[in-house]
Amino acid sequence: MSNLTATAEPTEQDSTWAARAFESLRHMRELPVLAALVVLIVVTYAVNPLFLSPQGVKDLMLNSTIVVILAVGQAMVIITRNVDLSIGSIVGLTAFLTGTLFSGNPDLPIAVVLVAGILLGGALGMFNGLLVTLAGVPALVITLGTLYIFRGLNNAWAGGTQYFADDRPQAFGNLSVQTVLGIPIITLIAVAVVLVAGLVMARTRPGRDLYAIGSDPDAAKLFGIPTTQRVLSAFVVNGMLAGLAGVLYASRFNSVGATTGTGIELDIVAAAVVGGVAIFGGSGSVVGAAFGAVLLTTITSALTAVRVDKFWQQAIVGVLILAAIIIDRLVAMRNERKLRAEAQR
Repeated sequence: MSNLTATAEPTEQDSTWAARAFESLRHMRELPVLAALVVLIVVTYAVNPLFLSPQGVKDLMLNSTIVVILAVGQAMVIITRNVDLSIGSIVGLTAFLTGTLFSGNPDLPIAVVLVAGILLGGALGMFNGLLVTLAGVPALVITLGTLYIFRGLNNAWAGGTQYFADDRPQAFGNLSVQTVLGIPIITLIAVAVVLVAGLVMARTRPGRDLYAIGSDPDAAKLFGIPTTQRVLSAFVVNGMLAGLAGVLYASRFNSVGATTGTGIELDIVAAAVVGGVAIFGGSGSVVGAAFGAVLLTTITSALTAVRVDKFWQQAIVGVLILAAIIIDRLVAMRNERKLRAEAQR
């Protein structure tokens, strides 16, 4: 009996592990985002119970899918102290490519279209990356220019043409309709993207190099990190994910044309920043960016559910962006003071 009592009591090792786990949880950059998301859902459900109806939950997942994929790629670029403002135009080009391919070849395998969209997105991302790394011009300026270049190409290509749901195979449209365990297929694709990108950033040398470059580019060069190749790879991956998002956009929405994806780039940057990715680079995570994307799309859905004017929806998102930047800066200043104090001891 005494042996059973002894084994039931928590050991010092268990207590230490629990303390470390609690401390890690407390310092998670994503924790405030998750807490805000939970509070938002609970409050909205209390006001409008239909918000969490089966169809309501499905719509929440579908609405966040495209934004999550784009936020993951954008986070990788921002972590390197860069930004890509052209992703909305890349989404538009790849979405129209998808409609064009299916319109001319109705029996084309979906996998082929997915690969085509990803390759086009990757090529456009490489174009951005080469301009940024070789020309030495700030990414904000470069990608603002390519935003209009890519959009102009899409306008010239599409003209007044639009492709609608009837122009695509039923199986392709079903990616946004059919579910697995209640989760839409395209949402499962987004979850897979987050998991893979999260593992790459946290567990691989190239991923850790991106953080080093964002923290201090000059120091990263001194340590032998191939900064040009790493930054270029971040832009390429970001373009590939934008290409994937463009293809899935064509499955999710009823029509694609010259204006598809217009204005989405600022929402994606906002999602990454709100999710804890430092706008000055070097910190944050793709998982946090994904949570930020879910939070922003849920805010829009929640405010619509309680019938708040669209203007106030945009104002609230703006407040969130400012709050995220200010909080991130305050945390960075506190950490700097702590490091200086420890160095003086």
